[in-house]
Amino acid sequence: MSTVDRVPDREELVRRAIEQTGLSDFGDTWFFANIDALIPIFNSESRLSPAGVQGAAGMIVNGLVNRLRHVELIKQNPEILDEEIEVAAVVVGLPRTGSTMLHRLLASAPGMTGTRWFETQNYSPFPGEERGNPEGRRDAAKGILDYMLATIPDLMSIHPMSIDQPDEELIILGQLYSSTMIEGTYYVPGYARWLMQNDRIQCYRDLKQILQSLQWQDPSRKGAKWVLKTPGHLMALDGVLEVFPDAKIVMTHRDPVATVPSYCSMEYSLYQMGSDSVDRKSVADFWVGRLAELLNSFMDVREKVGGKNFVDVRYKDLLTDPIGQGTRVLEAAGITVTDSVRDGMSEWIEANKREDRAPHKYTLEDFGLEQEAIEGLFTRYRKAFLDA
Repeated sequence: MSTVDRVPDREELVRRAIEQTGLSDFGDTWFFANIDALIPIFNSESRLSPAGVQGAAGMIVNGLVNRLRHVELIKQNPEILDEEIEVAAVVVGLPRTGSTMLHRLLASAPGMTGTRWFETQNYSPFPGEERGNPEGRRDAAKGILDYMLATIPDLMSIHPMSIDQPDEELIILGQLYSSTMIEGTYYVPGYARWLMQNDRIQCYRDLKQILQSLQWQDPSRKGAKWVLKTPGHLMALDGVLEVFPDAKIVMTHRDPVATVPSYCSMEYSLYQMGSDSVDRKSVADFWVGRLAELLNSFMDVREKVGGKNFVDVRYKDLLTDPIGQGTRVLEAAGITVTDSVRDGMSEWIEANKREDRAPHKYTLEDFGLEQEAIEGLFTRYRKAFLDA
């Protein structure tokens, strides 16, 4: 890989972010260590195309830009840190288990809220942005989404998105270089290993402060309870429990025989944005083991706390009785479920019917996978949650 085809070092990317914003205070720079670990892996392992190199560098710079703007926003408006954040539920099911559906269903209820997709792309206001009027960031997010759909035409059948729908904090944590977003966007198994061996809690302290900022930016959220969601939280549930100790941890369950090939298909599509040479076998070899690792981490933490604060939702139950399952989760989280809350969830279901989207097509054989092998790798999980 030539110098031109390499992601630049951190110093250069920091320089670009400072030049772009005119700001220089990053606050606590704990995440610099993450960037320093990530860049060599980008340049040695991820098989980046020229467009991928540009995208990876831009991803790092965008995170730095958001950090600079966030720190400046707090300095100019210290009352942000007085915002009371109430996280009612954190949805943590594996990908393809109905977790997105459940998250948006819960967040749609009156009195609830979640991070919106446009906010995850740029969680800090743009220069000159009027409080409560994030149109510039919405326009920027629309441009990003349009590019993604042009690059991956079947994306909406895999993971439906709208700039104003609730979406994953995974993207915000990715801008702290501390989530599975990076391994979900680029082929970086080495970085996934690095994250598992290093601090995964500080990012949640920062996430809470970012939620305070988002709540302050949108006064209509005052008093609302947050619903968070990303399968990536499985990697650091100890951090989730430490920073949001009162939240219910909601796990959606579905047989990995169905979810694993579906997720491999999604990842293969996503990797095409940054690489011309990541093949299906490489995707499967990494992600089958990675998903098993995330589930084992989930079970370890759950056993450690004796199951306290955990709520289970089976995929089939969510499909057959979404309002009932949503009601059960909200009540477990201490939310009074009124008729207006049920109506809010019902309206979301009506507006987001599956038949409005093309089916997501994939097979085990597409990725060289065998049912028996997947069943064996996920034996512990399947016995605990699916065989009962």
